[in-house]
Amino acid sequence: MASAACLSLRTALRTTTHAARAPLRRAAAATSLAPRAAPRRLFSGSHSDFDTVRTAVPDSAEGVQALIKEQVEANPVMLYMKGTPAQPQCGFSQQVCRILHATGVEFSSVNVLEDDTMREGVKKYSEWPTIPQLYVGGEFVGGCDIVTEAFQSGELDESFKAAGVKDA
Repeated sequence: MASAACLSLRTALRTTTHAARAPLRRAAAATSLAPRAAPRRLFSGSHSDFDTVRTAVPDSAEGVQALIKEQVEANPVMLYMKGTPAQPQCGFSQQVCRILHATGVEFSSVNVLEDDTMREGVKKYSEWPTIPQLYVGGEFVGGCDIVTEAFQSGELDESFKAAGVKDA
């Protein structure tokens, strides 16, 4: 009998107008149709060193260019991409991440989808219209097609060795 009552309440909730639902919701709360509480997020127990680090993006175009220059010079291998290495948001970015993982070099990355000024700023900085963009030793290497070709020909490994990020 309880299942018949639940079924009739579900049917009534689906077929009534918003104003007429209030009494039905009170009745549903008294039965098993009560809305469930949202699941609690559990503490992962991970160390804070593994948290994502976000740098504040400057408001001015000059400030963005200075930030990009700082990032490119401070990181031997720097990738501007759509998404993150763990979760790329574009096939081209995923391809470059796969190549970098295959080479075994450590690299830093910036998700350009988080800030439009950064996305446009990196295009202006390199004078290259597409994302992803890879920098090795402060030098612009290129986008997905160029990185893929350089990887296949061995030029990418040579760039890593010249920048001191991979043993000779």
